[in-house]
Amino acid sequence: MAGTNLLTLLDDITTLLDDIATMSKVATKKTAGVLGDDLALNAQQVTGVSAERELPVVWAVAKGSFLNKAILVPAALLISVWLPWLITPLLMLGGLFLCFEGAEKLVEKMLPSSNVIQQDLAPVDLVEYEKQKVKGAIRTDFILSAEIIVITLGTVAGATLLNQALVLSVIAIIMTIGVYGLVAGIVKLDDAGLYLLNQSKVSGSKFKQLIGQGLLAMAPRLMAFLALAGTVAMFLVGGSILVHGVSLFHHWRVAVTEFALLNLGSIGEVIAPLVFDGVFGVLAGAIVVLIHHAAVAVMAKKAVK
Repeated sequence: MAGTNLLTLLDDITTLLDDIATMSKVATKKTAGVLGDDLALNAQQVTGVSAERELPVVWAVAKGSFLNKAILVPAALLISVWLPWLITPLLMLGGLFLCFEGAEKLVEKMLPSSNVIQQDLAPVDLVEYEKQKVKGAIRTDFILSAEIIVITLGTVAGATLLNQALVLSVIAIIMTIGVYGLVAGIVKLDDAGLYLLNQSKVSGSKFKQLIGQGLLAMAPRLMAFLALAGTVAMFLVGGSILVHGVSLFHHWRVAVTEFALLNLGSIGEVIAPLVFDGVFGVLAGAIVVLIHHAAVAVMAKKAVK
């Protein structure tokens, strides 16, 4: 009898693990695009620190990301059970924040203020700068992680609460390890290139020399690309969240996509929604930035009085 019960238990566990693996694969496919944005954003967020501090900064952000998931996974499960209507408004607030951060980056690049110039001339507090980098990266990670968790939750909505919790946990762990493992590799590309170049001088290996030179040449270009991709991703992800959260905007998006499909074919069908989300994200971010700066200006005037 005990042996039969044990076999039944093992069969149930096997079935459960198989269900979790299947649902995790589906959820991973649906969140792949957001994971790409997450990678670009976080690689861009941790740039600018000294070479010897790059990996500690990535590790600090990764720990913050694990903490984000530890908060988001149980919160998502509780909200899905008790307050399912709250998921969309929370996501939209996160989307607005991403658009705001993207617009702020554009403003800083296009309209450098006298404060920025003074910062360039004044001594920089590297410890404080690093702390701000880590805080900013963890904050951005929280928004993107929330979207991935919600997408995953929608994928397993029909499953039991236990299966939902297990799949969310699996996706959260894989996502964090995968993203920050790649980020760590990306930020250390130049060090790898320098190491191979030095090794080639000792061994006389032309192959190591070519690879080392290639990595050193590629690293700054890759980081510049990721900086641009990270900003674009903010608008795409944030705009997409906002568009899908309001039925009117979603209908506009569908209409634009159908128009592009009729006139440009399958390419238009792919590009049109991305352009729509991106433009919408830029406009939303610009509006929030204007409101933010107006509010700051009013508060500054009141403080002077």
